[in-house]
Amino acid sequence: MTVMARVLLVYDRRRQTIVREVEFADDELKRAVNERLAEELAHKADPNIEVVLLEADSRETLLTTHGSYFKTVAEIARGM
Repeated sequence: MTVMARVLLVYDRRRQTIVREVEFADDELKRAVNERLAEELAHKADPNIEVVLLEADSRETLLTTHGSYFKTVAEIARGM
């Protein structure tokens, strides 16, 4: 699969918001993984912070497959 969208998210579960979002080019996998690890170390004491590195063929796919990171609870509920 050719990755067209690679996004690092730092997500605050308590506030249900993205704290940090960084997009990486297809040839930046090593940098993306290193940044993910750095964020995990920076937030390891906070159980409300989730750090994820998402990859997909497009941003639209990410919004579909991982919409809970990008949408509010109300938006998710309306979509049901």
